[in-house]
Amino acid sequence: MENFIVSARKYRPATFETVVGQQHITGTLKNAIKNNQLAQAFLFCGPRGVGKTTCARILAKTINCTNPTADMEACGTCENCVSFQTGHSFNIHELDAASNNSVDDIRSLIEQVRIPPQAGKYKIYIIDEVHMLSQSAFNAFLKTLEEPPSYAIFILATTEKHKILPTILSRCQIFDFNRIQVEDISTHLATIAQRENIAFETDGLHIIAQKADGGLRDALSMFDQIASYANKNITYKAVIDNLNILDYDYFFKLTSYLTSAEVSNTLLLFDEILNNGFDGNNFINGLATHFRNLLVGKDAATIKLLEVSENIKQKYLEQCRQTELSFLLTALNLANSCDLNYKNSKNQRLQVELALIKMCHIRSVVQLAQQPITTNNTATDQDQDKKKTDVSKVEGAKLTAEGSQQPFSASPQQVSPPAHDANAKPFATNGKPADTPRLATIPPATSISINIPKANPASTLIPSLNDLERVASGEEDSGPKKVTGEARENFTYERLLEVWNNYIQILKAADKINLFTILNNFAPTLLNPEVIQISVESKTQEQFVQKESVELLNYLRNELKNFGIEVTYKQMERKIENRLYGNREKYDYLVNKNPKLDELRRRFNLDVNP
Repeated sequence: MENFIVSARKYRPATFETVVGQQHITGTLKNAIKNNQLAQAFLFCGPRGVGKTTCARILAKTINCTNPTADMEACGTCENCVSFQTGHSFNIHELDAASNNSVDDIRSLIEQVRIPPQAGKYKIYIIDEVHMLSQSAFNAFLKTLEEPPSYAIFILATTEKHKILPTILSRCQIFDFNRIQVEDISTHLATIAQRENIAFETDGLHIIAQKADGGLRDALSMFDQIASYANKNITYKAVIDNLNILDYDYFFKLTSYLTSAEVSNTLLLFDEILNNGFDGNNFINGLATHFRNLLVGKDAATIKLLEVSENIKQKYLEQCRQTELSFLLTALNLANSCDLNYKNSKNQRLQVELALIKMCHIRSVVQLAQQPITTNNTATDQDQDKKKTDVSKVEGAKLTAEGSQQPFSASPQQVSPPAHDANAKPFATNGKPADTPRLATIPPATSISINIPKANPASTLIPSLNDLERVASGEEDSGPKKVTGEARENFTYERLLEVWNNYIQILKAADKINLFTILNNFAPTLLNPEVIQISVESKTQEQFVQKESVELLNYLRNELKNFGIEVTYKQMERKIENRLYGNREKYDYLVNKNPKLDELRRRFNLDVNP
């Protein structure tokens, strides 16, 4: 049996032309050789498996070739090329800095540099993983690197450029290697498969290229592995089975369940995925990537960002046409939050299931937030009375007939009189007061709609996203009604303090100690009937409170029944009484600021000295 050579070595590029995906590097090097403008020190940087060492060897072979081609490629037949290919060249030296990183190793290298080449024009020194050299070794190398002999060329290669001394970087010509594109890797794998008589499916090679993350060596290793696993028949199924990758079909099916609000099928499909051995964190990351692909597929300008095969791309384009932008943005937000909280969760499966349930109800929440409530002057008296009740529940405003003791109140933006009769009374028909109690006659172009408060950009994409669980359980009509619209009732300062104290106690119970401490330091100030001033000790505290201001405003507006409430901020300094405090007083003060301190004391069985 002849010895097997892995594809990464067997098909290692031997000329600049065969280097994959680094045309900006190979083109520059060939022009430098052609114009005889070679630097004396090169630094090749980039991630693993993208061709740094390969290009260094090709460059070393080409500049010593005695009969280069017109395209500045090594001929491969001259004495220097043959000796290089057989590993017997005395003009090319490779040093692995990972295992030879001491000052003595560099001094030995410097001694070799002094000896001129016996055959050929240049002596080339390739130092791989140069960032592993010690500080002393770098310093010993500086002078030689800056002023080497005319026949010496140094080629340094590293994956971590930031670890190299700036004094070394300034002495080198730096070439940054890119991650190889998925399409380039897939094409190269197809070429090798044809040479090796290996049957393949394009989708399967695309999955290998994506999994390689820009590294061709990793892709070739996986290629060999799957060729052995599938007996030289690389199919899409063989790739996803061997590399433990979730099938695209799972995500397409799951997205259809989520958009149709099929909670049961969603949870059953997630259970099937877990039973197949996949991790919940990998699943939620894969789902987020799927939503991202659907998002970029919605715009013709960003379709090129879909790094998938043509068959899978068509599936994405078909599904993204059936999925709303609001759903994708909110689902991405939920998936990202789930990913951030996954590792810290004690019940990780429940964490993912809750995110999926919330995604199922995104559409219903969006519809609930956008649904207008209108009154039509063509409806019957009975229908109008019913609409009058509904509008009163939602907007908190009473629509009464003309002549009642409480007149109808509407803002100019909501209801405006007809343009042809500027003096008409709101409840007048044909210029005369109505004889019977009726709803306001509103022009056809106007309607009364729910005014959804604007959400803070730093908060969720949909204002009612935090209430998804309540909507999902069908309890959206239960509990106290929130005040919306333009309801503005007057309130006293004592009532404000009562509501304020209730809110900070809610924060304390919810373990939001930082916000509780800030709001508990100073009492709020009522500047005018609708402007509340919050005192803070620094700009940092002000920014922190502003991030949480949406929930605070919603609570104050609902409890005080005044939707015009706004908050302002003022920096204050706490006045500290100039007297001596005992240890017990100091401890009580600290516990009041952070109740968890007392729990810490009890856990470690500590006492407070009197």
